Amino acid sequence: MSEHVPRTVERHCDVAVIGGSAAGLAAALQLGRQRRSVIVIDAGEPRNAPAAHMHGYLGHEGIDPSGYTTIGREEVRSYGGEVLDGRAVDITRLDDGRFRVELVGGHAVIARRVLAATGLTDVLPDIDGLAEHWGDSVIHCPFCHGYEVRDQRIVQIVTHPMGLHTAPLFRQLTDQLTLVLHEGVDASVPELDTLRNAGVDIVDGSVRRVVAGADGRVAAVEFDAGERLVADAVAVGGRFRPNIGAFESLGLASVEHVSGLGSAVEVGPTGETDVPGLYAAGNVTDPSQQVLHAAAEGSRVGSMISFSLASDDVDAALRPSANETDWDHRYSGDSMWSGNPNGTLVREMTDIARGRALDVGAGEGGDAVWLAEQGWTVTASDVSQRGLDQIAGVAAERNLPIDCLHADANARTPYDVAGYDLVTAHYASIPRTRDGRGIENMLAAVAPGGTLLVVGHDLEPMRHPIDTTQRSRGFDPDAYVRVDDVAAVVVESSGWDVEVHEQRPRPPGHAAASHHVDDIVLRARRTT
Repeated sequence: MSEHVPRTVERHCDVAVIGGSAAGLAAALQLGRQRRSVIVIDAGEPRNAPAAHMHGYLGHEGIDPSGYTTIGREEVRSYGGEVLDGRAVDITRLDDGRFRVELVGGHAVIARRVLAATGLTDVLPDIDGLAEHWGDSVIHCPFCHGYEVRDQRIVQIVTHPMGLHTAPLFRQLTDQLTLVLHEGVDASVPELDTLRNAGVDIVDGSVRRVVAGADGRVAAVEFDAGERLVADAVAVGGRFRPNIGAFESLGLASVEHVSGLGSAVEVGPTGETDVPGLYAAGNVTDPSQQVLHAAAEGSRVGSMISFSLASDDVDAALRPSANETDWDHRYSGDSMWSGNPNGTLVREMTDIARGRALDVGAGEGGDAVWLAEQGWTVTASDVSQRGLDQIAGVAAERNLPIDCLHADANARTPYDVAGYDLVTAHYASIPRTRDGRGIENMLAAVAPGGTLLVVGHDLEPMRHPIDTTQRSRGFDPDAYVRVDDVAAVVVESSGWDVEVHEQRPRPPGHAAASHHVDDIVLRARRTT
């Protein structure tokens, strides 16, 4: 896996999920478990980013939101789903009904279905200091963070009649609640008398700023006239707007929310919007959802998308492999690679007796052709028939003994068991599975006395953070089987001798590369 050829890529998948927080990741998890190819595009701007902890999620109570996202990403990747750091800037409909998702920086994703899980933006009142303390000592939801400010001096700034809706909840959390009627609320409404009678202090005045104390937390609110009201925490309800700018070309629009505080995207019972094939879930459809509810909604909508895709495939009598379309597209034009063998293969084969060889993820066949020229009887296996067609053409021209096997490495027993003296996989893109089926299939294909050679990129340089306002990633290498994953299984299995497992510079002068990367190399011999 690499992002250097071509410079920008066009990916193909079943579902593109725009937004990588709770709703998007939960949907992607469901889709991955249905063996669908799914690419999540995440700009890294979750609504709860300012919060240090999230609450009310059974089993994850008090977890750091970023830690929760990390867990979710790993679970999605464990089923082969990709999570790309990036930003969708425009989404259009193609003539065949699929969607084209343009990413900032030039990459694109073609998908049969799209899920909008882009959340919303909270629009705070124009009061100095609110934004700086938002998610810390300035809160909006008594369920999300109310318990953490219990028994403290809470000042609730009311900017809309809906603000009174949460006042009884804050009153339950503290007996030191003061309501400030900042704007938008008639001081004579009956609800205020009820609150006064229940011991809530009510002040009619306009707040100009939130004052911080020496510890950096909220200490008071200051009114236009200069008076201050001491506070340990400030509660305020802002307005909101859904993040749907990337969907404008599709005609997706929002409707006024019942609260009167903003708008949201309307969806049908399956989560589908008025745009056929475009679904939505999470805060973009319901601003009241906490993380738990957003994840549940995303999971449900992911299931509905799975039903929709399955129905189409049954009607067409198709059962596509998860990433077959993606690779068929990549091999549909001019050759991507040089046609030369990978240098590590050449280096490691100097002392190996010729026999039967299986090249897993053979691609355009540089390694398979070289092995055949060295006297090996080669089976070139790939999920892409177009790639195999290119190999078959070269084999016919050069009269080389290469059999082409159209197979998914994650299928059930795709290769001859114990049938090969050499099983090699160089930079093979095998989607991860929870049970490691692709790894087990490769190991099972090695004959007693045979050699397993697996080579992949050192992934650390590919994990460096990027500015998603400027560029997007084209691939997610952690969604695919890693060399270290294979090594771990080999070490734990009986009947194997690990001869090499190391990081080394990628050899020059063989397969083309426009930038230098290190390789991780595993060479093991099956002893029984």
